[in-house]
Amino acid sequence: MSQHDVRAAVFSAGSWGTAAAKILADAGSSVIMHARRGEIADGINRHHYNPDCFPDIALPTTLTATTDPAAAPDGADFLVLSIPAQSLRANLAAWAPHIGPDTVIMSLMKGIEQDSHLRASQIITEVAGVSADRVAVLTGPNLAREIMTGQPAATTVACTDEDAARRFQRHVTPRTSGPTPALT
Repeated sequence: MSQHDVRAAVFSAGSWGTAAAKILADAGSSVIMHARRGEIADGINRHHYNPDCFPDIALPTTLTATTDPAAAPDGADFLVLSIPAQSLRANLAAWAPHIGPDTVIMSLMKGIEQDSHLRASQIITEVAGVSADRVAVLTGPNLAREIMTGQPAATTVACTDEDAARRFQRHVTPRTSGPTPALT
């Protein structure tokens, strides 16, 4: 699969969701972002910027947005989740029927669910009914603005399936973030 054949969906039009969407689009992927608010989706689609986060940074034209959560993951090779950890379970229950059988789910979330004390990756496998080798975690000593402005940043992609981690690594912009696959 070439980079231009890759389709990625990003759930969250916040700062980290926008940064992840931009690096995937900059690397040649077709990216669709889910935004809860119509004015955010409109700003991304019409003007190629996120009016809430980084209104001063242009977004690639291969990055579009929708308010329809069912449309975003349709046919996605990668699904990036960058939502608050406490809302993951409820949101994912609604989105799970739309996630493809081979989609790799990338979590950008930090923290644990307060009630269950589960990590986001554990909630994803439980609620979406996917195997752990389809769930990856992206972390690193970096900030969303650093990523958005192309500053050097270190990032790690962890996944029990090293091939899935490497596939994701190939589809991000190496000059602004060079994730190192790690096995967990």
